[in-house]
Amino acid sequence: MNHRFLSIVGLAAAMAFTGGCSANKAVTDTTTGNGATAEAVAVPADTITANTVPVWAPQKHAFNPSRTKEHDLLHTKLRVRFDWEKQYLNGTAELRLKPYFYPQDTLVLDAKGMDIHSVSLMKGDDGSPLKYSYDGQKLAINLNKTYTRTEEYVVEINYTAKPNELEAGGSDAITSDKGLYFINPLGAEPNKPMQIWTQGETEANSAWYPTIDSPNERSTQEIYMTVDPKYMTLSNGEFVYSRQNADGTRTDYWKQDLPHAPYLAMMAVGEFAVVKDKWRNKEVNYYVEPEYKGTAKQIFGNTPEMMEFFSTKLGVEYPWEKYSQIVVRDFVSGAMENTSASIFMEALQLNERELLDKNWDGIIAHELFHQWFGDYVTTESWANLPLNEAFANYSEYLWAEHKYGKDEAAYLQMDELSQYLNEAETKREPIIRYYYKDREDMFDSHSYAKGGRVLHMLRNLVGDEAWWASLNRYLTQNKYSDVEVAELRMAFEDVTGRDLMWFFDQWFMQAGHPELKVEDSYQNGQLRLQVTQTQDTVYAPVYRLPLQVAVWAGGKKTVYPIVVDKAKQTFTFNVPTEPQLVLFDAEQQLLGVVEHEKSQEELVYQFKNTQQLGPKLEAMMTLDDSLQKPEVLQMYQTALNDDYWRVRSAAINRLSSPKEGQAGAVENTIRQMALQDKEGAVRAEAILALAGWNGGKYTPVFEQAMQDSSYLAAAAGILAYAGTGAADTKQRLAAFEEEQNEDIVLALASYYAMQGGPEKYDWFMRQINQASGSELYYLLQSFSAYLAGNSQTNTPEVITLLANLAQNSDQYYVRAAAYQALMVMSEKPEVQELLQQIRQNEKDERLLQLYGR
Repeated sequence: MNHRFLSIVGLAAAMAFTGGCSANKAVTDTTTGNGATAEAVAVPADTITANTVPVWAPQKHAFNPSRTKEHDLLHTKLRVRFDWEKQYLNGTAELRLKPYFYPQDTLVLDAKGMDIHSVSLMKGDDGSPLKYSYDGQKLAINLNKTYTRTEEYVVEINYTAKPNELEAGGSDAITSDKGLYFINPLGAEPNKPMQIWTQGETEANSAWYPTIDSPNERSTQEIYMTVDPKYMTLSNGEFVYSRQNADGTRTDYWKQDLPHAPYLAMMAVGEFAVVKDKWRNKEVNYYVEPEYKGTAKQIFGNTPEMMEFFSTKLGVEYPWEKYSQIVVRDFVSGAMENTSASIFMEALQLNERELLDKNWDGIIAHELFHQWFGDYVTTESWANLPLNEAFANYSEYLWAEHKYGKDEAAYLQMDELSQYLNEAETKREPIIRYYYKDREDMFDSHSYAKGGRVLHMLRNLVGDEAWWASLNRYLTQNKYSDVEVAELRMAFEDVTGRDLMWFFDQWFMQAGHPELKVEDSYQNGQLRLQVTQTQDTVYAPVYRLPLQVAVWAGGKKTVYPIVVDKAKQTFTFNVPTEPQLVLFDAEQQLLGVVEHEKSQEELVYQFKNTQQLGPKLEAMMTLDDSLQKPEVLQMYQTALNDDYWRVRSAAINRLSSPKEGQAGAVENTIRQMALQDKEGAVRAEAILALAGWNGGKYTPVFEQAMQDSSYLAAAAGILAYAGTGAADTKQRLAAFEEEQNEDIVLALASYYAMQGGPEKYDWFMRQINQASGSELYYLLQSFSAYLAGNSQTNTPEVITLLANLAQNSDQYYVRAAAYQALMVMSEKPEVQELLQQIRQNEKDERLLQLYGR
């Protein structure tokens, strides 16, 4: 599953170097074997009291083991039809099982919020009733006898699933957990298609069919879906046939002969265009709304190449019958890796012009890699979720490295580090953790971002050949089964012959990350490098860190392998002349925080000579207040011509607020970039930089930018032109009001929030009714400011719209934005009453804290 999106905003945090508390373990002297001597000294312990426990300290909750296997679910056969008006599923589930080991006379199934009509024991087509009890969550069936582990039996359950009547739940990653979703079921929303789709992770599929809803269970599967003939269907496995029914409906039959976990079962129903593709001898299909049929291959078209790349590297061919990818409306996460049929949020649907600025290769690779790591081999419990998500996260790096080069891959790694470090300010837990409050808490930046970075370090430690060989062993030995982290470790140990317990223990089983202070000095032909681990070892270990130090002296680069494994160490290297640069962690692979002070000269040298993205951006970030120095300004001028667009963009961003008289040296270059840079994002950055310097001077540039082929650049042009205060601004911007692109809509909303006036009421209402997800969230922010400045637009229609969003949106952040917009009108008694109702009915703890309840 993918629930977050990459953003350039993360770069600054990724490069932020901060210290921590002193380590509190004394160590002894030691010597390395890599041409460098290491001297270790003791570091005084901090005095820890109850009052100094940091906010991020790991929390202790109840132990969460994997689910005990009492029965083995062998096969699932479902026959379902849908009541769109009531938003019900009427189904028959036929389950074939046997006791796992010990004899059993009772079967307990997960079945959330259903009406159970009958339960029968089947002998062929004949059924005999079984007694059962049902509490709304668990269906306990009394079997006709005690069965042993060699005896199979089949039960049939007739039921009605009522997902909308379940108590709402969700998390940051998966904003709702009702399992089955009817989108626009009555067709009342004119701009939204009617759809049905499912979302099973973590344990929500048992809201639409009875099962053993646990990741350490798996079965083969058949699904018969009865629908109106106008709809397409999609499910796991292979499409077998369609049958026309006497009542005018159609039944589609989907069959999967390979076993998978219940949470990976899926269905989707709707009016889709199906664009066919192929990988080797297997179908690869893309399901999109008909409007996007023409661009579906541009959006998803790298999928066959990804399948070939991953299959070849892993030595395990893509294992399922087919691979389909479907885009649905109002999805409750970013995407979901259902076996052979991944679901994606609607943001993936892009037109030709939008594709100039964006691609979704990262999320596409993420869900595809899950087909091996998560579906083929599945975590045995949610405590081991990183065995699914860390690998899927790291696949984004692997694909970027293969397809787009080292800089794009390095950027992704920096962004992942930023995401984890941001979360680590308030939360530090082991990656593999059995002590969590709620299984949904596992879907965080520890499981995803930190997990991916740890896998990168593991790959760096063992080498590429051993990395891929170890993954092959892990997959082949554990195929179609459930695993825990020890099995991954043993696969790497079996291949490499190394004991890797130390690596898995410090990175997977312990909380926190290394925080290092690095100091270097040179005297009498020797470079001294002092490394201090400053993390508080009450909560984190003293780490063992094999890494490299690169030293440039006399224009020559030398790399020294070292192992940091003490609280404080001094390494010495024989270096003939005073170094021009010392680069700690030369491979830029460490997950941690490093404080290493460097001079201006060293940073400029670093930018010019390392040829690595991280060190370049570090130099630019650190020296952006030294533009008065000619060599620094020259460095930025060089960055404006860098081959990698993110470096060019970062350079513009750093140069956008120069001190008086300094803009002239780069202003003309940035003007040319605003018009001609090959990347729309860079043109947009340049346009906004010009607007910040002297907007009126560059009005012709902004006029041209508003017609740019890139939506990003056009949106920047809109904001920049509006900032000039030109008399015809409203008239010019009105020409964009029919655009549905998110960047354009939000640019207009930003301006109209303060300058729109009552005449923009209809435009705001139309956009809010059409938007969803993050676009709707940001739109509501602007609308809130608009309502505050235009009291005559605080109409009953607005109040009803916002109250509906605040109470019923599946996305908690949309509910929050709608609530805040209602607060603008809180002087109205009817709004006060609504706000109170919203607070009383809200279940999400994050929102309750925000609302002050």
